[in-house]
Amino acid sequence: MNVAAILAQKGRDVITIAPHTTLAEATHVLAEHRIGAVVVADRDGDVAGVFSERDLARAISRDGAAVLDQPVSSVMTRALVTASSTTHIDTLMELMTEKRVRHIIIMDDGRMSGFVSIGDVVKRKIESVQAEAGALKAYIETA
Repeated sequence: MNVAAILAQKGRDVITIAPHTTLAEATHVLAEHRIGAVVVADRDGDVAGVFSERDLARAISRDGAAVLDQPVSSVMTRALVTASSTTHIDTLMELMTEKRVRHIIIMDDGRMSGFVSIGDVVKRKIESVQAEAGALKAYIETA
């Protein structure tokens, strides 16, 4: 199973914000869409970074609530972790664990084609295990 299977189920739409968006505005976007991170992209759609709840928590811890008026570009994660649609789900999980990230940008042919969270990966893995268990149960019952 690869990332394409996850994107086929959840969709390839990605919520993005501009680098000049304030942390307060970005926080509203996270809450409105019930997501833990958002891709920061310029006008051309080129990815500049990722803004996550972790970035927000670190910024407030370090600088206090006044940081909410700053642009996300001042605190976003710039070291992008990416994969492609053909990346196997186990490789994706290893990458998330190794890099200690919960979100990975999916890039195909040099352009962003999706955004996958650890929740998306776990959901797909659970569905896969349940399907295998159901098939095994059916096989045992017919044997």
